[in-house]
Amino acid sequence: MNAGNAANTGNGGNANQEGAPDLPSLRGFRSLRDEVSAALRAALVSGQMRPGVVYSAPALAARFEVSATPVREAMLDLARTGLVEVVRNKGFRVTEVSEAELDDITELRRLIEVPTMSGLAGEVPPGAYAELWPLARAIVDAARAGDLIGYVEADRRFHLDLLRLAGNSTLVDTVAELRERTRLFGLGRLAERGVLEASAREHLALLDLLEAGDGEAVRVLMHRHLGHVRGTWAGRAE
Repeated sequence: MNAGNAANTGNGGNANQEGAPDLPSLRGFRSLRDEVSAALRAALVSGQMRPGVVYSAPALAARFEVSATPVREAMLDLARTGLVEVVRNKGFRVTEVSEAELDDITELRRLIEVPTMSGLAGEVPPGAYAELWPLARAIVDAARAGDLIGYVEADRRFHLDLLRLAGNSTLVDTVAELRERTRLFGLGRLAERGVLEASAREHLALLDLLEAGDGEAVRVLMHRHLGHVRGTWAGRAE
């Protein structure tokens, strides 16, 4: 999705109007439903799908160039988690997340992710870096290209893959759920200004520090990195 199209989501952002955001092609993926779901979740987090706007499954399916069935199934999955709500005979409305809720989510993520990542310093199996480095570079590439959905999805995979190395599946599931409820409406403006890449490169720096076994430096970097969630990534000063 092009960052410059964020403001055009939902037919001008009318909260009572159906819309189809500028979503990426899904051609070539292994599971169509899973990839539709991942793209929609990333669109919600990045603000490409706006709170209050009603989106129809056929309109989204037309943009994806797929049938409406996998889109409708993915949206129903999102409805079950409270990320959207069903609007009878119209489609799905994106639910609002309050500023207070977003602050609470970020606080919880810091409490969980900072010590967990710090504890992984020097403990990441060498073979894991073969998958983590390409993901970190994909985040940078997406930031450079202004691909917000690609950025959010690569960032999600990178951080969850790292957390899995701690061996606590409940922790990973908790963070995954918290990430889905995060809203990063400032990403588009950062991409347009060409400054999103700077924070994207923190993922490369994180891997360097983990390989070096510097737990304290990892702690400092992760604290700053998560600060972007309610700072520049949310369109606010840090």
